[in-house]
Amino acid sequence: AYYYRLDPKQWQAGKPYPPLGSLYAAGLVRSLGFETRVFDAGLAGSELDFLHRLERERPAFVVLQEDGFNYLTKMCLERMREAALQMVRLARACGARVAVCSSDATDFPEPYLRAGAAVVIRGESEATLADVLTAWRDERAWVDIAGLAYLDEDRVVRSPARAPITELDRLPAPAWDLVDLGPYREIWQRRHGRFSLNVATTRGCPYACNWCAKPLYGKRYTVRSPEQVVDEMQMLVRQHSAEHFWITDDLFGLKPGWVQRFAALVSERGLDLRYTIQTRADLVLRSADDLQAMARSGLETAWVGAESGSQRVLDAMDKGITREQIDGAVQALKQQGVKPALFLQFGYLGETAEDIRLTQQMVAQLLPDDIGISVSYPLPGTVFHDRVKAQMGSKTHWLHSNDLDLMFPGTFSPAFYRHLHAYTARRFQVLRSWAVLCGEALPRRRGRLRALASLLRAVPALLRARIGMWREQRAPASAAAVVST
Repeated sequence: AYYYRLDPKQWQAGKPYPPLGSLYAAGLVRSLGFETRVFDAGLAGSELDFLHRLERERPAFVVLQEDGFNYLTKMCLERMREAALQMVRLARACGARVAVCSSDATDFPEPYLRAGAAVVIRGESEATLADVLTAWRDERAWVDIAGLAYLDEDRVVRSPARAPITELDRLPAPAWDLVDLGPYREIWQRRHGRFSLNVATTRGCPYACNWCAKPLYGKRYTVRSPEQVVDEMQMLVRQHSAEHFWITDDLFGLKPGWVQRFAALVSERGLDLRYTIQTRADLVLRSADDLQAMARSGLETAWVGAESGSQRVLDAMDKGITREQIDGAVQALKQQGVKPALFLQFGYLGETAEDIRLTQQMVAQLLPDDIGISVSYPLPGTVFHDRVKAQMGSKTHWLHSNDLDLMFPGTFSPAFYRHLHAYTARRFQVLRSWAVLCGEALPRRRGRLRALASLLRAVPALLRARIGMWREQRAPASAAAVVST
């Protein structure tokens, strides 16, 4: 139940994706013989749209299935939680039996159960959902089904955890026909000149970054076959006119040999694909042959989890990479004609002004195609959360994705980090625009005139953010170190 309209940053970005996790659930439910409908909250106006569907269709069962393939849902934003709880209440008021599956409900089932949900499905949903719905339909006992949370005599009971699904190819295909892709296509074409859709090739991540939450798929790496993935992408190109794909995996291409087979299939079928992935610096450098295969098959942008330009911070995060690997990965991607993009994270425990300076320096030196900036966000189930939870106040979740509240005592104030976010974004905008004007970087769209306009817009905002940082710093002596880059 991710309402893009309730998240100002994401709505303004104009890059909405259909709820892939919900479409997988719908495909499964339909395969069990249920008459199945999808309410897509993504572009809906509010929960009132959901109420209208309930009143019109009067379903016996309602499944609130969050899109676990969208990184935004792992943030467990307060606005989305309130919307989901209201949807549970509305469904119950209309007489439906309700099941909920989401990252937030897995971590905190009680609010959803007290709102009226009969069960919360913990973690990966498909196998558990199949058991629950068939038990409800056949009026059989269901409380012993693995992977549930439910209320029993006013207390939350958790049944044993369910083993992860290991054969992803055996799952029914996402029910793409049950969602209206027209509005998504219109927004993408109007805002970005092409239509992008989302595809998942894997589930989980085996690495141990101590701030990264894995409530649904865990510390694992389960892979779909290249054949099935290419079949789906080919269908989405031919039937729905997809021109670009966001591959939603936490980590793309880890399994040896997978990308080579994927690239061969793309070539054999004559597909002209463009796609974006998320990856690690060390994985980019693992195999030149794999990187070349990805480039041949249409890899356009690779988002690398850089996080920091400070090796000290990377080690504290348990990233398992070095600053030299980040530098090498960016250069390797550029050499293959792939656009490198960097995720950055400020505010980690013990971060200093020098650490911030090193991150700013890294961005200036590497000049990636894009950056994504956040501040450290303690999510349940992580080592990072365990370290800071005793210091957190009443606020435990961001309101929306641009909230950027540092919810634990950091080196600098929460307001400082909001200014730093703006400063970093505008500084990158200036650097990138100047590089385009000097012929050192390719423009994204509309050439040098657009780059000049972007530069002129960025400078005043850059200065405002810099002044805000000065005002908010707790330790005045460190101000020069932060802003001297």
